Amino acid sequence: MPEKIPILLAEDEPALAQIVKESLETRDFIVFLAENGLQALDIYKTKKPQVLVLDVMMPKKDGFTVAKEIRQEDVQIPIIFLTAKSQTSDVVEGFTLGGNDYLKKPFSMEELIVRIHNLLDRATLQKSAEILKIGGFTFNFPKQSLQYQEEGSKLLTHREAHLLFHLCQNQNQVLDRSFILNKLWGNDDFFSARSMDVFISKLRKKLAKDETVQIVNVRGFGYKLIC
Repeated sequence: MPEKIPILLAEDEPALAQIVKESLETRDFIVFLAENGLQALDIYKTKKPQVLVLDVMMPKKDGFTVAKEIRQEDVQIPIIFLTAKSQTSDVVEGFTLGGNDYLKKPFSMEELIVRIHNLLDRATLQKSAEILKIGGFTFNFPKQSLQYQEEGSKLLTHREAHLLFHLCQNQNQVLDRSFILNKLWGNDDFFSARSMDVFISKLRKKLAKDETVQIVNVRGFGYKLIC
């Protein structure tokens, strides 16, 4: 029998929460259910789940606030946001605060389960990845930090670290835009593409101290890390 995976589900709609909980429990998950943000934080601290599924609009503390507080002490645990919102700014905010994925309501259980397993696979990869050199930078993927020469290291967000990791894996080659969108964002729609562009801009600024390192846009194909 496979070991059951503990997961925190924070959802304030009782009917939806119960449906998702029961579905996940048939797929080898142990589900800890929270109906508000404060309860979600308490369960996170006491039950030590491996994945967080957070509704954005919750009483007491919303999902974004919960994620922000958790990221202050845990930069690795996978976080999926559930929301009825679809504005680009909301999607970007979710990823900026440390979210790994973003699922819009209504959603299928199969899609949620696939995304959870994808994040767990990424977390396993993250733990085993080596420290990478990018020009004068040292990129510690497991710790999600970037250090230039002898300067102090700076922390990257989950999204920045995973995007930079894939760029490094394809160094001096084109990283296909659709591939990375589907791999990290779960789809290649307009909102995800806009979000990725924002994160590419952030990485360019963080790598700007070394002029030999560039992330170039290969129009119609994707991005290339040159160093």
